[in-house]
Amino acid sequence: MAGPNLEVFKFGLYVFFPVLMLLKYGDSDWYQKNVIPYRNKVFPPEEKTVRILPADHSKLKEELDRIKAEKLQRKLERERKQAATDSTD
Repeated sequence: MAGPNLEVFKFGLYVFFPVLMLLKYGDSDWYQKNVIPYRNKVFPPEEKTVRILPADHSKLKEELDRIKAEKLQRKLERERKQAATDSTD
């Protein structure tokens, strides 16, 4: 076998690697600089999330109609902007 030196090395690695990672990534400055901007890209802001879900069928249908209308409006705006940029070229 490899001997006691390898065992001491493995023990040191198993103990100190998590401690070093905690020191590196547990810093609040690193978290504010690297994690918070990525979180804001991935998850929607608080004001855009729906907190109260529709409970009955009519409210659910109204909410779906509202979402479809918003999507249609955004699509029409994109097409209008695209047509405006195509006409200037």
